[in-house]
Amino acid sequence: MEFTELIKSRYSVRAYRPDPVSPEKLQRVLEAARLAPTAANRQPFRLLVVKTRGREEELKRLYSRDWFIQAPLVIGIFTLPEVAWKRRDGKNYADVDATIAMDHLILAAANEGLGTCWIGAFDPAVAREIFNLPPGVEPLAFTPLGYPADSPSPKKRKNLEELVCYEKWTP
Repeated sequence: MEFTELIKSRYSVRAYRPDPVSPEKLQRVLEAARLAPTAANRQPFRLLVVKTRGREEELKRLYSRDWFIQAPLVIGIFTLPEVAWKRRDGKNYADVDATIAMDHLILAAANEGLGTCWIGAFDPAVAREIFNLPPGVEPLAFTPLGYPADSPSPKKRKNLEELVCYEKWTP
C-alpha cells in the first residue's frame, strides 16, 4: 500500500477474528520493528509474541477488555533502559526507541491487512509476573495482532496549524 494511504487507513482495532496469522506475515511485522531507527543504534527493546489461546485468563489480568484476547496473538514491547543511549542531560531514550519500533510494527501490520491496538493502560505488575520479567526490563506497550472484525470510525485529529510552529515556538 502507498504510505500515505497506509497511515490514513490504519486504526485501533477493537474486534478481531480468530483466524491465525501466518508465520510469514508475523516475520514481516517483527522485521519492521527490528529495522526501526534507535538512538546510537542500541535497540534497547525486546518483543514478546504471545499466543492468546490457553492464556486468556492471565492476559485478561494484564488488560481486561474482552477484545484484547480475541486476536490469535498479543505482542509486547519491553525496554532495556540500561542499554539505551542517554542524552547529555541524562534523558534515557529507551521509551522513545521502543515507541518508534512499535510504530513501525503497527504500520507493518496494517500493510499486511492485520489489525492492532496500542495498549498502554495495562497492569505493569501483572506483566512482570506473567512474563517473568527480570529486573531492568520494563514493559512499555502491548497490542493484539490479528485480522479485524470491525470497521474504522472517522479519525479525529487536530488541524495541522494547531500542531506546527515555524522558526520559533508559538502557543
